[in-house]
Amino acid sequence: MLETTSKHEAAPSSLGMQKTQYDIAVEQFQRAADLMKLDENVQEILRKPRRILSINFPVKMDDGRILLYQGFRSQHNNALGPYKGGIRYHPNVTIEEVKALSMWMTWKCAVAGIPFGGAKGGVTVNPKLLSKHELERLSRTFFSLISEIVGPFRDIPAPDVYTDSQTMAWFMDEYSKVDRNNANAVVTGKPIIIGGSLGRDSATGKGVAVTVEEAARHLKIDLKKATCAIQGWGNVGSFAHMFLEEAGVKVVAVSDSKGGIHKKTGLWFNEVAAHKKKNTSLANLPSSENITNEELLELDVDILVPAALEDVITENNARSIKAKLVAEGANGPTTPEADDILFKKGVTLIPDILANSGGVSTSYLEWVQNLQHLWWTAEEVDHRLTAIMKKAFAEVWKTSQEQNVDMRTGAYVYAIGKVRDAMQIRGWV
Repeated sequence: MLETTSKHEAAPSSLGMQKTQYDIAVEQFQRAADLMKLDENVQEILRKPRRILSINFPVKMDDGRILLYQGFRSQHNNALGPYKGGIRYHPNVTIEEVKALSMWMTWKCAVAGIPFGGAKGGVTVNPKLLSKHELERLSRTFFSLISEIVGPFRDIPAPDVYTDSQTMAWFMDEYSKVDRNNANAVVTGKPIIIGGSLGRDSATGKGVAVTVEEAARHLKIDLKKATCAIQGWGNVGSFAHMFLEEAGVKVVAVSDSKGGIHKKTGLWFNEVAAHKKKNTSLANLPSSENITNEELLELDVDILVPAALEDVITENNARSIKAKLVAEGANGPTTPEADDILFKKGVTLIPDILANSGGVSTSYLEWVQNLQHLWWTAEEVDHRLTAIMKKAFAEVWKTSQEQNVDMRTGAYVYAIGKVRDAMQIRGWV
């Protein structure tokens, strides 16, 4: 079950099978590894997660029924430090998905320059169908069962799709019972009152905005004259909207799962937020035009922020992308084939492992505060996060320019090099 396709074996696509997210993660890794002429022994280690825990566990429903759920935790590599990565609740969670996401977390942490390795977890469940009490029982049971492989110095989970600060509070409390200690540092993304960090909710969107500002500086894009479209107006997309607007960018289109809106004169953040809160969707905002998520991607704008789902920019629509700069707020929104097309078109793409690393970077700051029993102001957290993101962007930009490759490949080369060096100095290879 843990075996994966090596570069010497036929890839799924060549056999007529659809690629999984893990296949794509390995393909992205392999591109950089080939460019680096990476030692084959190092490649073999990095292609596969070190450990995957798969569990089936019962949860008692409010009506007395017992339902069985499946959960996973994939730990990819911890050469640079403890494993780090979110836990998601979604009906489509699979072992292939968490394997891919744990690998991407390894590179994301390495790019950000924070002392973590990569992990990811999830439970195959539709949380919208559970009551709060059922969600709590599911969360506590799942976390108690993975408690043997997590911990403040082993593996530090965080929120992800359909999990939040309340979920992390249940996780922390459950682990504290097992550990017989008030283990604040076992998870990040917690409520402020039990050790959460100020600035954590907006961190990923803030990181997207910082990387856009840095890229614009290199590309000579005047942000005060630039237009932007954001696909996905959830936590990441909405805060990216807010921070980009503060930088002078005119956001002309946004979307959610039900569709999008477009307004050439600009969509103000507060206006969109009020409409979304009142109507639960973005559609039919007065004086704006309703558009589809697909149409949004192809708008004539300077900046495009795909912050919703994976695989939305593909070989089928990449040639129609008109933006000069793409910043990936979501994980895996662009396929490898689309990467090639965009690069040949001269589009600069800030990859997910750089653009959306603000979340894990602020998780690191939360972890540090917990371990040292500190509490930083929002301004201090923002200052530290901005410094982390600017340094990460500079390193990736430098690597991609030196190697004459797209920024994703540059980010991978930079990240893989750091993980390889850590493995070598520790004597793993």
